Amino acid sequence: MAKPTSRIAGATSVATLLIIMVLLSSDRSVQAGSSSATFPTFYKDVLPILQQHCQVCHRAGEIAPMPLVTFAQAHGYAEKMKRMTSVKMMPPWFADSRFGHFSNDNSLTVEQIATIASWADSGAAAGNAKDAPPAPQWTKGWNIPEPDLVIGMPAPVTIPAQGDVEYTYEIVPTGFTEDKWVQASEIRPTSRDHVHHAVVYIRPPSSKWLRNAPLGRPFSASDMTAGEDTQQALFTDSDMLLVYAPGSSPDQWPDGMAKCIPAGSDLVFQMHYTTNGHATTDQTSIGIVFAKQPPRQRVLTLQLTNYSFVIPPEADNFRVEVFGTLPNDATLLSFFPHMHLRGKRFEYDIVQPGGATETLLRVNYHFHWQMSYRLAQPRFLKAGTKLQAVAWFDNSRNNPHNPDPEQTVRWGGQTYEEMMVGFFDLAVPASVDKWRYFVRHDQTK
Repeated sequence: MAKPTSRIAGATSVATLLIIMVLLSSDRSVQAGSSSATFPTFYKDVLPILQQHCQVCHRAGEIAPMPLVTFAQAHGYAEKMKRMTSVKMMPPWFADSRFGHFSNDNSLTVEQIATIASWADSGAAAGNAKDAPPAPQWTKGWNIPEPDLVIGMPAPVTIPAQGDVEYTYEIVPTGFTEDKWVQASEIRPTSRDHVHHAVVYIRPPSSKWLRNAPLGRPFSASDMTAGEDTQQALFTDSDMLLVYAPGSSPDQWPDGMAKCIPAGSDLVFQMHYTTNGHATTDQTSIGIVFAKQPPRQRVLTLQLTNYSFVIPPEADNFRVEVFGTLPNDATLLSFFPHMHLRGKRFEYDIVQPGGATETLLRVNYHFHWQMSYRLAQPRFLKAGTKLQAVAWFDNSRNNPHNPDPEQTVRWGGQTYEEMMVGFFDLAVPASVDKWRYFVRHDQTK
């Protein structure tokens, strides 16, 4: 009787073991399924981040080298996306977070950076396409709403393969028979790789600036015959419609604010081209969206500029500053710092009567991403407010962008020279143009 009892006991033990193994296997499967479900997927987790923060540049026809709109496009770049977002090089944003808050801050949160990293590390899965959010409605060819008017340079500019290119101008009559209020504008070069910067100036009918220059064709200071005309091609106090540099954003002003192009004005395109070994042509244009009704406030673009600095060879933290006081009350809206290849940091401050400073913006400067910084809460400033701009330059061999650390560097238009310009935007009453704004009144009365 012992043997049959032993067989039954053994069979029972085997059956029990099999049941335990099945249960453990099942439990592991559930755990594995639960774990994989926690991994981010493209459609549910990553695509919303790309839509909100990346596709403004990473879509067909825009400045980024590759689109990141579909899973097929993004999948091959998963590791690169992880790497660039983890070091905060993408999306580009260079404002020091200790100073100011900005409405166009496009930087990712810690959670968004972790989501992209986890997606890449877990195999960059697509997930369910039904989880995808609705696609953004982009305006083809523009980052502003569909322009009401596009004004382009009438003639293309030939850019050589090598050498320096003088600042090039083209003057375009608008033909406006009434004042026009511009709520949004965007400059679009046809050869972005060659445009160091572009400025579109507003020349009202009363202005004498460049009146001897040709209309509708390119020219430079060297083409001007009289000394005064040559000087005018290098300096102006005309109002600016828009400034463009690599990485910059278009202007889009809130309702009730706009820039003004007076009736009968011309637009003057000032183009600074750089060569890169490939000859080409450029024919830049500007798209304009008009305000639906006359605004309460006019936007003016002003600047704090220091032309007189001398940066010694090998100086790695050379400081340059400039001050100015507001002639009248105004509302401060945004900043646009501009330097060249030795630019390191740029800062805007309010200087209090006792000498203390309040930092409004500090930027860790990046020449290839010259960005606007728009205050989340515009700041009202009284007449007499003292503003300061401070720039630091790295002319040492530790700067990988430095053309020549052994050179003494001064102000100049070419990228191997330097500039120190702190553009900033103000809102003033709509009836006050740039020239009226600079009429100072006795602040003691």
